[in-house]
Amino acid sequence: MAAIEYKLLHVDKQTGARLGEVKTPHGTFQTPIFMPVGTQATVKTMSPEDLEKVGAQIILANNYHLWLRPGEEIVKEAGGLHKFMNWNHPILTDSGGFQAFSLTEHVKFNEEGISFKSHLSGEPLFLSPEKAIQVENDLGADIIMSLDMLTDFHNDYAEMQKAVNRTTRWAERGLKAHKNPDTQALFGIVQGGGYEDLRKQSARDLVSLDFPGYSIGGLSVGETKEEMNQVLDYTVPELPENKPRYLMGVGTPDALIDGVIRGIDMFDCVLPTRIARNGTVMTSEGRLVIKNAAYARDFGPLDKNCDCYTCRNYSRAYIRHLLKAKESFGIHLTSYHNLYFLLDLMKQVREAIKNDRLADFRAEFFESYGYNSKHMNF
Repeated sequence: MAAIEYKLLHVDKQTGARLGEVKTPHGTFQTPIFMPVGTQATVKTMSPEDLEKVGAQIILANNYHLWLRPGEEIVKEAGGLHKFMNWNHPILTDSGGFQAFSLTEHVKFNEEGISFKSHLSGEPLFLSPEKAIQVENDLGADIIMSLDMLTDFHNDYAEMQKAVNRTTRWAERGLKAHKNPDTQALFGIVQGGGYEDLRKQSARDLVSLDFPGYSIGGLSVGETKEEMNQVLDYTVPELPENKPRYLMGVGTPDALIDGVIRGIDMFDCVLPTRIARNGTVMTSEGRLVIKNAAYARDFGPLDKNCDCYTCRNYSRAYIRHLLKAKESFGIHLTSYHNLYFLLDLMKQVREAIKNDRLADFRAEFFESYGYNSKHMNF
């Protein structure tokens, strides 16, 4: 049996967006979905109970960070990631390739894998497709990622073609190394930068390997929103309709909605908790920097239209005070709100798809949030 099963429930008549569900060994989650990121086997400042309350159905953990600390062998000995972190719902782990590339110095790629130094100790390390899968097998997440070759979005064509071809070869090696196909779904990752022919080639090559699902990588790395949407426009149609599609590292409200319209089912990003730590929150009327002096005597909620725990119980003035005083409870409150906001947004998106009005919902949301809502043809 396959580790996961995707079921298409409805297609929005306005946009073609998909409403679906993914069944995993640790439960079923509804799509389209936003997945909070728990880099170190924890979503910063949030308990598993908090995550359930904000509506999280599936979360991420980071293969690279958990490989380095505490080590996959300790997590395996604990009974796997679900037991280790007390999260009894679906979990996804990435391969660790992005972190190996972005967090460390002296990174070198060759056909065998990625050579780099640990950002913690400086120890020389090597991550091959087989090693990435071995660590992910030991961690035990429901959905795991292939190791891909990363390159800058605007890299020249020859380098991008090299990266695409190597990503396919690494994906094939990862499939062969995968020990738990019945309990862990391995996704291939489409690369190709902004080159249409390379994106299509990458997608077709990976589809020929028959993965349980497909990720689109190499986006949200400095390209414009227009460039990202263009890539999705010509890449998503190459992916199977009967399997989930995951856009990696994307979490702004506009990108979530526009990604859903282009056929994406799953998203993740550190954005909601990262900006929360800096005192920025997302509201129904746009972003708000709560540290600003204007809110020192504002005793209203972060968002008058939000019914999350933070907004029901605490004022802007109080949260600003906590953040200015560097009290961790303030970061918890802003993180809680931002995660609730994005998860509730996706709940509204799913409802809009169900009612065949996602284009109308997009226009209404963009107007209230302050986005420039350009005309779109669906």
